Amino acid sequence: MTSKPGQAPVNVHFRNLSTPRAAAAAGVLFALLFGTSLVLIRISLPEGAAPGTQWTQSDHSIRIASLLMPFAGILFLWFIGVVRDGFGGYEDKFFSSVFIGSGLLFLAMIFVTSAVGAALTHSSGETADFGRVLLLTLSKTYALRMAAVFMMSLATIWLKTGLMPRWLVIVTYLVAVGCILASEISMWLTLAFPTWVLVVSLLLLSRAGVIDLDRDGR
Repeated sequence: MTSKPGQAPVNVHFRNLSTPRAAAAAGVLFALLFGTSLVLIRISLPEGAAPGTQWTQSDHSIRIASLLMPFAGILFLWFIGVVRDGFGGYEDKFFSSVFIGSGLLFLAMIFVTSAVGAALTHSSGETADFGRVLLLTLSKTYALRMAAVFMMSLATIWLKTGLMPRWLVIVTYLVAVGCILASEISMWLTLAFPTWVLVVSLLLLSRAGVIDLDRDGR
């Protein structure tokens, strides 16, 4: 209760902020937008194609992917916030720092990747060849491995706190190790990360009561 001199007492009520129940839908939207962007980039830049601009099959695909990627990045930030909110009082500072740091590095790299892809539509010759190598290296080597660190740190938090089912922890570790060891095999492996985000988001939505994943099994 607060008041000023000469005024009647005024009751002031403060409320704690809470995460909306449907906030995990950001992860679903991220998975869809990011997955679509990866498919468009992968189709436009087939691995093993000839140097130069010959490997660019569709400028429109890369442009669409570049337009979708910023929105996917915004949704990914929201997804990080939703997941961290679920830690509650069980948050571990060490693993949370790795979790947030790797997530932000992953986000920065996919932004750079989309920017390079957009620049490739206006490049030719050796410049285009350099851009292709840079794009594939950023997406397959660095971004995918940062995503793996993101998953491993999160899986460790879940394992220590028991906040998520054991099967999800095991799957997360397996997907993360696969991304680290097999990231150079194919660019299609980058789709493993948005698929994992989709599964986690659906589980969070189910726990929040927004969707019912068990309805069909009753």
